[in-house]
Amino acid sequence: MADQLKQKIKNEISNSRKSKSNNNFTRKCASLVREQRARMYILRRCATMLLCWYIQGDE
Repeated sequence: MADQLKQKIKNEISNSRKSKSNNNFTRKCASLVREQRARMYILRRCATMLLCWYIQGDE
């Protein structure tokens, strides 16, 4: 009975470690995606601004 309890505890610890590492990976990926989206937003805004200035300069 004690051996079964020890095995259950070991399995639970192992599973929690795996889920934590999966959570860390997911968080890192989500963070990278947010960062890239922010960079693309800034680039889009800058390109739009430059294009507007260029078009207004022709008039």
